Amino acid sequence: MDLTIVRWAAEHLHGPFLDTVMPYITALGDSGFIWVVICFVLLARKKTRRAGIFCGLSLLIAFVSGEIVLKNLIQRPRPFTLLPGVSLLIPPPGSSSFPSGHTGSSFACAAAIFLLNKKWGVPALALAALIAFSRLYLSVHYPTDLLAGALLGVGSALLARWICRGLLPRTPGEG
Repeated sequence: MDLTIVRWAAEHLHGPFLDTVMPYITALGDSGFIWVVICFVLLARKKTRRAGIFCGLSLLIAFVSGEIVLKNLIQRPRPFTLLPGVSLLIPPPGSSSFPSGHTGSSFACAAAIFLLNKKWGVPALALAALIAFSRLYLSVHYPTDLLAGALLGVGSALLARWICRGLLPRTPGEG
């Protein structure tokens, strides 16, 4: 079923506009780029430093559990390797498919932001979902890779919140 969805997306969703835009959207998630930038911005100000630590810890947990542990245990081949005739719009990723690291890091940081501030969290979650969709669109992940990455990311944010609450007590005047 997973491969059928990827095949359907490759055959029915592609067009000049999305073929141009989706590689840029997916690049925002390369190595967690946009999320790491957000962490550094938060860390730079004393008022948001605790939030930066929380977001950074969420990313770290998602990275270790997804990229280092699960990908090496499961080693699922990427869908484009099983779909002859699919031409990639990005360089082929070197790691295995399950779970999606882009989705894991995106949902880890976006969920952390949502837990801190719903006003900023909603657009962060929308961006995370868009980055996740770009991975399916580009035929480098199956839908279950994305679902696992999203769950891993949200779980990482919840674990990071629990750790931060125990180790980083709030200071007066902190946002």
